[in-house]
Amino acid sequence: MQTSLIWVTYAVAIVLLLAIASIFVYIYQTPRDRAVSVTIVCIFTTNALLATVLLMPVDVALVSSTSSSKDGRKKDWATPNRVDNIVYTLKIVYYTLYSLDAVLCLLVVPFTYFWYEEYDEEAAADGSQTFGSRLWGAFKYTIAFILLVVILFLVGFFVPVARKAKLDKHMDLDYFKHILAENHGERALSFALGLLITIGTLIYLIYTAAGLALLPVALIKSAPSISAPSLAANTASQLEQNRERQRQLEGRNEGREGGLDARDRRELEALVREERTLIRRERLAAESSGEDRNWLVKSWIKIEAVFRPLKLVGGLLLMVLALLIFVSMLITGIDKAKNSICKVNCGYVLGHINIFQPMNWIFVISSKVFPVDYILFLLLVLFLFCASVVGIATVGIRFLWIVLFKIRKGHTSPQALLMATVMLTLIVLALNYSVAMMIAPQYATFGPQTYCDRASRHPGEQPDCSNHRSAIKHCTELAENPVAKEVCTPSVASTFINRVTINFPFFGVVDFWAQFVFLGIYLIVFLTTLFRTPKLDTDQMDADLEEEEEEGLLASTSRRFNATWQDITGRAKKNYGTTNGDRNGSVSA
Repeated sequence: MQTSLIWVTYAVAIVLLLAIASIFVYIYQTPRDRAVSVTIVCIFTTNALLATVLLMPVDVALVSSTSSSKDGRKKDWATPNRVDNIVYTLKIVYYTLYSLDAVLCLLVVPFTYFWYEEYDEEAAADGSQTFGSRLWGAFKYTIAFILLVVILFLVGFFVPVARKAKLDKHMDLDYFKHILAENHGERALSFALGLLITIGTLIYLIYTAAGLALLPVALIKSAPSISAPSLAANTASQLEQNRERQRQLEGRNEGREGGLDARDRRELEALVREERTLIRRERLAAESSGEDRNWLVKSWIKIEAVFRPLKLVGGLLLMVLALLIFVSMLITGIDKAKNSICKVNCGYVLGHINIFQPMNWIFVISSKVFPVDYILFLLLVLFLFCASVVGIATVGIRFLWIVLFKIRKGHTSPQALLMATVMLTLIVLALNYSVAMMIAPQYATFGPQTYCDRASRHPGEQPDCSNHRSAIKHCTELAENPVAKEVCTPSVASTFINRVTINFPFFGVVDFWAQFVFLGIYLIVFLTTLFRTPKLDTDQMDADLEEEEEEGLLASTSRRFNATWQDITGRAKKNYGTTNGDRNGSVSA
């Protein structure tokens, strides 16, 4: 019964993730360049990668359901065959999802990219481009990716496992013997996954670290300094003054043979540039206030204004959560660097936690009552996913210092959306490692499982810890007690990730030390964002982005609440004072 409930909860989460993936794609893609193939692939890929990482709490709940955390004993129904069936089912689901992620990332998304690029509207109109020609044009460019996948799995199939790991005395423990004993197919998949995780980690430590610092601060500073009605009224007033001044300068020019002098010419040019800025701002203010829109849009704008103060509270809570994640990762990293049983030889696998770690403790305690831990895990994954999206949107898709694509709400091209989807796929694979190995390592490996560390009175009888609570201990990789071997069942996710880091220590070492780089980037971006007032990019020709930055980032708290109230009522104050700064194209804070 409990097993069925766990799988039903996962199915509900998948449906929820499908809605989230659809909203994500809909919000970011540009309306005028929407392509059905791109939309479907992006939604399906995003849903698949989130489903992969959200299988972890299902994994933990299923293996933990076989034992009782109260007395450290295996439940009566949890026979070895039943436990093996649960683990085998989880393996099939994991291998299916991991393989699907790899195929989507390396084959399907590139093919969709080239399929969209091959479309020629004029050729399609006159009939010179057929479905077959377009299909072959996309496929021939995808051949290189097919060869890459084949080479990747061949290398993984034949590459020797780490000899140092096998020679390490700690590998004699049953837990590690089980990890090292795998077939060539598992080794090929482990190598491919390890490579993708490592590549994803390099992307993750830049984009997710930046987004983790920027997202809470962006929510805190999201209330505009001036309401949409006030902005429209201010802009109209400034625009009128601007045009009046232009008329005065042009009036001076009448009757002059040489025209305006150099000083007046420079002023007129500045006024023309300012006029364009004010016109763009006036248009965006009209859109923000819901003018010329239906009642549903206007109602949504007012509801958004009502709940705007909650963004401040939400931003503060997310900032606390981000700092908690930072502290937890730092503690685990120090613990692994100092107390790992085999250090570099096995990718810094930690036998058991030696330092109190808050995030791990929260998940272990909550996992005793399913689905509390699942809800918390879902919120954690969505937070990290949203942080990754914010990071990609802020930094952009770059090659070194060259910006290839920009990711912006309602203005993201199909090509940029597909590339962002690939990056998110790799980032989520890296998140899988980070959550399981750094944020909540004990929870991800054994959950709340415990064992009774006492000898039984009779051979074959399970020990009794009902009157000896101190003898109940949490399951760890290093537990060699016969009862622990029988009771403790490691999660499939942790086993698979540890298999990657132990059989291919290079991946484990790179992934582990990259976490410290992640923490360093997060700290730098967080402190910079916290104490540095963001500046408006006056050269940005995109009007809506320019005004979002101006309205969202340059404000005081009192002006924010005034703006919120005016947005709710839809009325602006009658007196609008304009300053020199306003006339130069910025809203006075």
